[in-house]
Amino acid sequence: MVRTRIVGAALAAVAVAGLAVALPWGAASGDDRVPHARKGPLVIGHRGASGYRPEHTLAAYELAARMGADYVEPDLVVTRDGKLVARHENEIGGTTDVASRPEFAARRTTKVIDGAPLTGWFTEDFTLAELKTLRAVERIPDVRARNTLYNGRFEVPTFEEVIDLSRRLSRELGREIGIYPETKHPTYFQEIGLPLEPRLVDVLNRKGLNRHGARVYVQSFEVANLKWLKSRLRVPLVQLVSASGAPYDFVKAGDKRTYRDLVTPDGLRDVRAYASGIGVEKPLIIPRDAAGNLGQPTTLVRDAHVRGLTVHSWTFRNENTFLPADLRTSTDPAAYGRALEEYARFYATGLDGVFADNPDTAVEARNG
Repeated sequence: MVRTRIVGAALAAVAVAGLAVALPWGAASGDDRVPHARKGPLVIGHRGASGYRPEHTLAAYELAARMGADYVEPDLVVTRDGKLVARHENEIGGTTDVASRPEFAARRTTKVIDGAPLTGWFTEDFTLAELKTLRAVERIPDVRARNTLYNGRFEVPTFEEVIDLSRRLSRELGREIGIYPETKHPTYFQEIGLPLEPRLVDVLNRKGLNRHGARVYVQSFEVANLKWLKSRLRVPLVQLVSASGAPYDFVKAGDKRTYRDLVTPDGLRDVRAYASGIGVEKPLIIPRDAAGNLGQPTTLVRDAHVRGLTVHSWTFRNENTFLPADLRTSTDPAAYGRALEEYARFYATGLDGVFADNPDTAVEARNG
């Protein structure tokens, strides 16, 4: 009983701290599209607080909000019966216990996803009722062994359940918790007759979130689906940009442009025609040198702001294995490095938001 009270008090303290840092820039207008309109960058719980709980579970999203995250990020895929659920990929062999379920052994198969063969179990081969019998597991147990404590405890949530959770937590914490859904593999789902986008629009409409000022961003690594959504959604759209490769819809169409082309001055101008922001991989803002050390910032944040685009960056994590070489504390890949210093360097560029596996660390860095 004593330990329960201590944990509850600690969570309450986190909630109060989150309220103190979030209200000055989050409550006034409800619109985060204007660069520098806040006192600090948004903190987006990347797949929830995935540094502490198995990703894309209601427990991970709730913990992120209690740690001070302004938004939680559900990646969206589709079930066989057309329901949107939160999983990082449609292949669920690494994020659920499906491999240990003999009743689903025959569903293991190989598919071509975005041009590459992938073997496993896929959400589009399961009904929602079947998915609900599975339980989430930690995706990277070698790095996050402590998270395996929670293996088998949590369901695969629907998109609507994530929205309902964000609303409950908004009331409880006294500050609005936004949602930041990503459409995963949109070309693939379009081709198999289970398009994500109409379902996303339908859910946002039914939940009263397809409106100006709603605490919602919609993001995608592809371009065509964002352009389709532009005329159907009133919330800001974000073009995701990797440091390598190209949008798969470009590849499929024979378009030779890469992600790097999207963040040139001309590319940013094109993005601004259909999106309000870019969500970019960290090396595009501060690259690493040949030794893996953090280098000097590029002009990307400034270039995007000049063209009216907000800049959110991914993904910030505390473990040594994910940090620049000069910010690691040991050779142990799972040990925490000097993550606060990395945040400080990135915050100094003037970016507008960060996707964080450890939202409490991002908030602490934002507090200075």
